Amino acid sequence: MTTVGLKPPQQHIGIAALREIWAIADDAGFDGCWVFDHLVPMGPDRTGDIFDGWSLLAAMAEATKRVRIGCLVSGNTNRHPGTFAKIAVTVDHLSGGRLDVGLGAGGDTLTDAMMGTPTPPAAERVERLAETCEILRLLWTEPVTDHEGRYYHLTGAISDPKPLQRPKPPLWLGSSGEKRGLRIVAEHADVWLSAALPGTEIAELQRLSRVLDEHCAAVGRDPATVRRAVQFRLPSDADSALRLTQSYLEAGFTELVLMPTGLDDVVEASEAAAKLLPRLRDVG
Repeated sequence: MTTVGLKPPQQHIGIAALREIWAIADDAGFDGCWVFDHLVPMGPDRTGDIFDGWSLLAAMAEATKRVRIGCLVSGNTNRHPGTFAKIAVTVDHLSGGRLDVGLGAGGDTLTDAMMGTPTPPAAERVERLAETCEILRLLWTEPVTDHEGRYYHLTGAISDPKPLQRPKPPLWLGSSGEKRGLRIVAEHADVWLSAALPGTEIAELQRLSRVLDEHCAAVGRDPATVRRAVQFRLPSDADSALRLTQSYLEAGFTELVLMPTGLDDVVEASEAAAKLLPRLRDVG
């Protein structure tokens, strides 16, 4: 089964426009509507307005009725796992159980330097991600959690209420690390999102997907139980958009996250994506 989500930018845009886009996603029949998790805008010019992703998700939970919502992806080093678990459960309840939890290793040298927080080495960030995945599972499913890890320590930790979605919300992990990152995906993820930049060659995404298959085999998991997601900028030309979508589907990516491009009017670009949605589903 193919799902199609919409991921508008939350930078250089106003709240009123975002509310319009959320309504478009909800009414048009998109399966998901996404935010991201950065303190300053992404791109070559990292200045200007940007809104907090998880605050937006709480608002989206109330402003929408049916579309699933989530963050692609939350930076693991931005929050303690216990705090993150509580925030996510709150949004899951606000949305009536429509939350997908996206998580990555995190690390942004610019914002870390701005805020005076360290940027751990890549290997440490990946190991922290692995610990967080286990901590989230425990906090969301067990009455009391004890965890003695290398980076996180929980003693008699309680975290109530539990998620509405049982046993827990779907976990989307963003990683392209071939040795350790994709092993963590194989161990914990419901959905894999490549951490490669949008526009990465499909052949490279397929190669990484095969590496994930190998990790799944190593941990005794059926690779088919890890769904494959890709996010990409949607061409303005409908025929080009359909061809690109077809190529991702043929490569085995069933969770499609459309990034509407429209520097002048993102609302208009989102409306165009909504009009194209039935044809995208026919491709799937």
